[in-house]
Amino acid sequence: MSPTDPHGTDCHEVLGRVYEYLDGELGEPDVERIRFHLDCCAPCLAQYELDTALKALLRRSCACEPAPLELRARIMFRITEVRAELDE
Repeated sequence: MSPTDPHGTDCHEVLGRVYEYLDGELGEPDVERIRFHLDCCAPCLAQYELDTALKALLRRSCACEPAPLELRARIMFRITEVRAELDE
């Protein structure tokens, strides 16, 4: 992955905030910056598409009941750990 796009957005930042982006939890300046980065960075776009597919699969598979908050927190923590390991 390239470390930054022409506007200075770091790949690690984009991938670290991709779920916030997917869930519509970012303000417009962050949305625009991440959208631009995804348009310019094929590896980040591929990861974004994988995360989008994963969320869709989980939504279809688990639509009958919501995940407990503790489970969601553990999953998000593990995702963060794996990304940190990959960045090393």
